[in-house]
Amino acid sequence: MSPLFLHMNTKNSMKTFLPRDPGTNRSWFIVDANGKCLGRLATKIADILRGKNKVIFSPQVDTGDFVIVINAEKIKLTGKKDQKKMYARYSGFRSGLKETPAFVLRERHPDRIIQLAVKGMLPRNNLNRNLFSRLKIYAGEKHPHAAQKPVEIQLV
Repeated sequence: MSPLFLHMNTKNSMKTFLPRDPGTNRSWFIVDANGKCLGRLATKIADILRGKNKVIFSPQVDTGDFVIVINAEKIKLTGKKDQKKMYARYSGFRSGLKETPAFVLRERHPDRIIQLAVKGMLPRNNLNRNLFSRLKIYAGEKHPHAAQKPVEIQLV
């Protein structure tokens, strides 16, 4: 028998499981960012958005869940990052680089610190926009997603 014939024999081989996109059957989780370290919290949130916390995780299939983050204004930055960390954006024009320190960004848009940290941890592929659209961040305690019955989870 040739090796090609042995390889094509599928009677004794296992089939590969490919999960399906859950669609509307996604879970909702709520995370309290009060006093949590930014980087460690962002990695856990990115894992939940991708679905890496599930047994059926597959990198090419979107199996993630919704994440609601509350108290974004009370996130903790370690060391002197509050003063020294700069968030840069570019307008597209010459000398259009604008830098904003973390403490200014926290005052103006407290949700954007977590948003930028999680976005940097998601893969840069075709699934990215769908993954990122399931992240909901709020500066205070209140959120409008009570109808989805989110489950509160403790991270970090």
